[in-house]
Amino acid sequence: MQKKFAEIETVSCGEQPQTRRGQERRLALLLSANELFLEHGYDAVSLDDIVNHAGGSKASIYKYFGNKEGLFTAIFDYRRSLFFKDICSCYNPEKDQLRHYLNQTLTNFYFHLKAPENISFIRLIIEQTQKNPELALYIHEKGAHFIQITIAKALECAHQQGLLECPSPLSSAMMYFGILRDYEWRIIMGLEIAQPEQEVIKHIEYCVDHFLKGHQKV
Repeated sequence: MQKKFAEIETVSCGEQPQTRRGQERRLALLLSANELFLEHGYDAVSLDDIVNHAGGSKASIYKYFGNKEGLFTAIFDYRRSLFFKDICSCYNPEKDQLRHYLNQTLTNFYFHLKAPENISFIRLIIEQTQKNPELALYIHEKGAHFIQITIAKALECAHQQGLLECPSPLSSAMMYFGILRDYEWRIIMGLEIAQPEQEVIKHIEYCVDHFLKGHQKV
């Protein structure tokens, strides 16, 4: 496996709690901040607002997250872990049929995007990363790029098994996610998706079929 496909470790800005009570306190602060940021926007929410909503003290925020930016980054990491658990899991060649895996991943991704809370958080990310290049790089590497790497690993595995001809799996993974690009931007910009859900699924299946045909061994 190429070095660029290596797993990216989670970076924490604060101290990890060592007790169950500490873990519960950290999660309560994280979930409260997530709710308030989505409802009011990042800039409009203070650390005092978060503490008043979740209970506890600002000392706990500094202890577990470092600062407000670290708290926002932790929310991203938390939501990202749920995404990879429920939406974009790793390909298992012993259990997964590649075509089904690729179809299901894009279908899951589409419905994930349509969820109001998820798209609100994506818009919040876009807003905050415009102000902070370091945060933008971190979220890109741990988010969009990592998702591409997950699919690239699946394509590389299929290539090694002789199922596909895919010498540049990362480039192919970027092409694969282009299948949903128009829908993704429509959702982000708040435009209506005219097609019923079944038509979107048919679009995904059609494009995945042609994507795989384009990678057939000659």
